[in-house]
Amino acid sequence: MNTINRNRLVSLFLIVCLVLVSVLSVSGCGKPKVIKVASISPLSGPQSSMGEAIKLGVQMAFDERKADFTKLGFDLQFLPQDDQADPKVGVAVGQKLVADKDVLLYIGHLNSNVAIPTSDVTAKENLAMVSPANTNPNVTDRNLPNVNRICGRDDFQGPWGARYAKEELKVTSAFVIHDKTTYGQGVADFFRKKAEEIGIKILGFEGINPGDVDFSAVLNQVKVQNPDLIYFGGMYPEAGQLVKQTRAKDIKAIFMGADGIDDSGMIKVAGKDAVGVVFTSAAGDPTQTAEGKAWAAKYQTKFGKAPGAYSAYGYDSTMIGLMALGVCRANQPRWAA
Repeated sequence: MNTINRNRLVSLFLIVCLVLVSVLSVSGCGKPKVIKVASISPLSGPQSSMGEAIKLGVQMAFDERKADFTKLGFDLQFLPQDDQADPKVGVAVGQKLVADKDVLLYIGHLNSNVAIPTSDVTAKENLAMVSPANTNPNVTDRNLPNVNRICGRDDFQGPWGARYAKEELKVTSAFVIHDKTTYGQGVADFFRKKAEEIGIKILGFEGINPGDVDFSAVLNQVKVQNPDLIYFGGMYPEAGQLVKQTRAKDIKAIFMGADGIDDSGMIKVAGKDAVGVVFTSAAGDPTQTAEGKAWAAKYQTKFGKAPGAYSAYGYDSTMIGLMALGVCRANQPRWAA
């Protein structure tokens, strides 16, 4: 983890602690013996690979800190929740969590279009949220006091992708496709605006529907336009199919996406056609440092597989929240009624 990230973690720790102080003051410090921490991510459906990776990162941090809370006299319980990458399901999960007064913190989500309406619900009860993966600016630009995140934003990621396309890939034209979601359309629009600004000609900006499997209509447009690059704002299930169908139509354009395609599930869908795909990601590779390599090895041993793109971010988000809870609980006489 670099210095900038550590500084951000310290700042977020302080913010989360203040939110939790408020929560504990309302609920009455010292009364509940149970403290529940939830994760919310897609654990079923086509995006479950990424969602499970977040959950396992949360679980790893939870397991490491549970004994510390036992020493403080509290029963720390983990509640993994499945939002199915669906805003309506996410809101229902949020309503369930705020109804349970023992839930003091949740880590989530994967999808910004789920995080935004769900956090509107949890904000009403000041339930603290730390996001490991939500990159749309509006997640935090609403300035809700309970909402925090440790990942980067699409107003950086999208433009950076455009600059890379121009400077490194040497493209002069691009066709932009997005999945019509808050995240997908958002990052695609940031890419488009920067691309136009730096001289990449945008030949199309078209939306598809999440869950679709036949992209002939949009790819026929791409083939006619013959761009140097296809930029996709969306998730890996649709990206994998787009790549396969692009190559089947003998479209030679470079395929580029954002962090939504940063998952091994992309390769499972696209197969050999995934070779040569380019993507940006708000998730850094933890194995680039000695500390990160050791952490990834522990994760591999614990779960029998390598960390996903946002596993480490799920872990760090949880550690931030649990640090805040531990400090607040340990020092509760300062604000006890």
